[in-house]
Amino acid sequence: MYQRIFVPVDDSETSNLALDEGCKLAIEVGAQLRLVHVIDLAQFGWGGTEFLDAADLQKSIKQAGEQVLAQAEQRARKLGASPEAHILESWGDKIAAMLLEDAKSWRADLVVMGTHGWSGLMHLLMGSVAEGVLKHADVPVLLVRNPGR
Repeated sequence: MYQRIFVPVDDSETSNLALDEGCKLAIEVGAQLRLVHVIDLAQFGWGGTEFLDAADLQKSIKQAGEQVLAQAEQRARKLGASPEAHILESWGDKIAAMLLEDAKSWRADLVVMGTHGWSGLMHLLMGSVAEGVLKHADVPVLLVRNPGR
């Protein structure tokens, strides 16, 4: 059975549903649980910020990411799980590739994540991190969709 469950989190309800499933599974099988949140620092790293302090913006992004991760960790603990939590910093990298690299280095044997279920134009514009993970993962991926969406 699964020993190392990897759960990418953001601040969406869909992510929370996936987190809940990952926690339930980790508790049921006695697996280790790793929560990961990706922050993108590149969006304010260069140009276009003449009137803004890029370092302050990046600091704010990091703080917001830490808060998202802390809330996910608190939610997991309330469910009875004992997760470890980690921030990944992106500088314009592909998020799915970053997640898979971290999951591999942590030796995850299952990835549990939410999918927003976009289709059509929205999918074309927004892309899908979940789809990227699913296409390139070397381990099973459990996708959780928000039924109320």
